[in-house]
Amino acid sequence: MHTQRTQHRRFGGYGGYGRRTATALAALSLTGALALTGCSAAGSGAKSDESVADAAAPRQREAAGKGPAAASAATGAPAPSSDKDQPQAPARTQIIRTATLGVETADAQKAAAGARTAAEGAGGYVGNETTGRGHDGAMTSTVTLRVPAGRFDAVLAAMEGSGKLLERKVEAQDVTQKVADVDSRVTSQRASVGRVRELMEKASSLGEVVTLEAELSKRQADLESLLAQQTALKDQTSLGTITLTFSEPAKEAAKEPKKADPGFTDALAGGWKAFAAVVLYLLMALAAASPFLLAGAFLLFCFRQFRTWRPAKPKPGAPERRLPAQAGPVGQTPRPPAGSPAGPADPADPAAPAADVRD
Repeated sequence: MHTQRTQHRRFGGYGGYGRRTATALAALSLTGALALTGCSAAGSGAKSDESVADAAAPRQREAAGKGPAAASAATGAPAPSSDKDQPQAPARTQIIRTATLGVETADAQKAAAGARTAAEGAGGYVGNETTGRGHDGAMTSTVTLRVPAGRFDAVLAAMEGSGKLLERKVEAQDVTQKVADVDSRVTSQRASVGRVRELMEKASSLGEVVTLEAELSKRQADLESLLAQQTALKDQTSLGTITLTFSEPAKEAAKEPKKADPGFTDALAGGWKAFAAVVLYLLMALAAASPFLLAGAFLLFCFRQFRTWRPAKPKPGAPERRLPAQAGPVGQTPRPPAGSPAGPADPADPAAPAADVRD
């Protein structure tokens, strides 16, 4: 019995407070989620309010004797005001202005320097600058200026008059609603982070501290993201952007002097050039064909030598070639030379052989 009383003294006081802390954390999560989303309040407002009221009931009973302010703090809702709600002043119009200009000038670098001076004189700065020379030799400079919104039109007009205007494009984007929404979410998120920190100071157990730290890290990250969006919108609305492109006119090619009408000398020179060209082409053709000509000449020479060394064959039906007879003594019939075929036999010569009759 004594042990049970001791345990009750040890954990009884923290048990009730722990339950109240968990209940308050649940109410805080629901309230923060409703504040961040900021939408569909009419459709789901009744159920959400009922859940928050049920979750915050223990704290409301605890703060019942402390007045309306304590009860409002227990539920996480703003304290009731005795004054009537005053209509909020309309938000200032927030506009993002951008412009693009194309200007032709005799000196692109000088025009770019004038643009830098104009931006700095208006309280702005040069965001980016690029200068280069094209294939035709003309210079081109691209300059991006950031100037205050109040001096945007003046700087734009000054840049338009710096040369021959080739292109002009101006845009204006109204972001008033977006800026107001981001500002409202930043305010609500800051309040949500502050409430989680207050609960961490009152946490009594390790589990509550771990849960609250995780919730605080998540809400702190959301707050930093909203602050980055707020900063970017503020920069875009407070400073306008002007992109300038200065280009030099293309350089004309030098004109060739007009040639005089051709005369006799020109015609003679032209004919000689044509003749020389023809001779050159013929020599080139001869040089290209010379290996083939030499090979043909060599083959022809070999063929002629072969015909000379080979004895000629008598043609069929051709008359036989006879050699002239040798002269003998007077009164004697001439005889054919030795080795030659015998001629017709002399009928008076009994020793003469019979004549060989050939076809």
